[in-house]
Amino acid sequence: MEGPDLRVGVASGDVPEGSLVQGHVGNEAVLLTRYRGELFAIGAHCPHYGAPLAEGLIVDGTIRCPWHHAAFDLRTGDVLRPPALDGLPCWQVVERQGWVTVTPRRAAPAPAPRRSPPRHPGAPESVVILGGGAAGLYAAETLRHEGYERSITIVESGRQPPYDRPNLSKDYLAGTASEDWLPLRPPGYYADQEIGLRLNAHVTTIDVADRELRFLDGSTQRFGALLIATGAEPVRLGPPPPERHVHYLRTVEDCRAIIAAAEEARGAVVLGASFIGLEVAAALRARDLPVTIVAPDAYPLERVLGPGLGAAIRELHEDHGVTFRLGRMAAEIERDRVVLQDGEALAADLVVAGIGVHPRTDLAWRAGLTIDRGIVVDEYLETNVPGIYAAGDVARWPDLRTGELIRVEHWVVAQRQGQTAARNMLAGPLGPRERFDAVPFFWSRHYDVTIAYTGHAERWDAVEVKGDIRARDCAVAYRAGGRTLAVATIGRDRDSLGVEAFMEGDTTPSAARETTSIR
Repeated sequence: MEGPDLRVGVASGDVPEGSLVQGHVGNEAVLLTRYRGELFAIGAHCPHYGAPLAEGLIVDGTIRCPWHHAAFDLRTGDVLRPPALDGLPCWQVVERQGWVTVTPRRAAPAPAPRRSPPRHPGAPESVVILGGGAAGLYAAETLRHEGYERSITIVESGRQPPYDRPNLSKDYLAGTASEDWLPLRPPGYYADQEIGLRLNAHVTTIDVADRELRFLDGSTQRFGALLIATGAEPVRLGPPPPERHVHYLRTVEDCRAIIAAAEEARGAVVLGASFIGLEVAAALRARDLPVTIVAPDAYPLERVLGPGLGAAIRELHEDHGVTFRLGRMAAEIERDRVVLQDGEALAADLVVAGIGVHPRTDLAWRAGLTIDRGIVVDEYLETNVPGIYAAGDVARWPDLRTGELIRVEHWVVAQRQGQTAARNMLAGPLGPRERFDAVPFFWSRHYDVTIAYTGHAERWDAVEVKGDIRARDCAVAYRAGGRTLAVATIGRDRDSLGVEAFMEGDTTPSAARETTSIR
């Protein structure tokens, strides 16, 4: 246990306004803080991946996780924003005569009975969620948390209940996390919450007029409101080459297949210097497999992060034994080698393609929903058909900061959209609705280096670097027209949180304010 025993206490002067003091109560780590003159004591570690909240940031009565930007209510410990699924424990705090002590853990108050019809008069008769990924699970949990008591069903084409997909290309693939880390909820959770879970279920038709789904097995399911969260699928190599030893990474089954192949392989080629491609390369290097990355770009992730940070990422991977063939593409994939367009042959009995994804929009298109490189939704995440929403990788929504339609393929964005879509379903056509204005955020880990990216910049006219990229201590701002659209950080988690908090108050395309929270 770090820090002081908070049952014994600390001097009031040791807890100034805005401070984060880590201590313990018995064998539980506790974070003590003062916000607007009031003292709070909450769990010291984020329940998502265990990040130390003492390195986080207090914003508007919340504590923000430094690693993945979850937000928790200081007063109640409730999780207000993903990626965390659960809240924090809380303790009572007493301040007398210049001394602060923390009492045993405060029991969570029993939730008041809530009935959905009076609380949500516009709520639908039932909700069906098409897709059991990040958006789908968080939508279902939000509905229950907000007091919705009618039928909820998650329809998932895969065989697994919702699981931690980001882990597939990281610890699980690297062999440093067991498979029991992957499920987001224990097996009995869905029955306890009365959330129907229909797995290995293949929908053939969304009948908008009759408000029902039709399945490959001939069955149907009616819905009052529908959330389409079908996600995206990997772009696949066309024939030729034969794909019997070309792998893609999207599902846990895909990951198991790569792990099995890696155990027998003598060398691997990764096609594409995308986030997935680079993370796969890092995971395979953790298994001591020789890895070469082949990509047409001049630098890894150049289109997302620019050449400066791209060059540093290349150097990081080279330091760990990865070799690159950039500015080049594969011409042939054979059983034990990859032949490049210039004739060079790379020995490889394992090939992983990470060359992008495309949104799964076929069902929505056949149903008459508006499609434009994704399912087009309004600022409330509703499609052109009332009562049908879309969220996650499949959704393209109006970005309030640029005025453009954007689509973002990242876990936290999908979760936050699922949360907003669920609340808007409960509001119905006449209730107060919630705009989706969350600042996009994602993280990508490469060995012991994590890149955090806040905001969204599809193009920029200026890049400003604070710190030292090569030392892996930097903040890189991407700007257009003098406005900061996105910031990537390495080793500066609190700066990343500060950028997010700034951008939360900067939600109009006409704004031209400058980010001041980057040191």
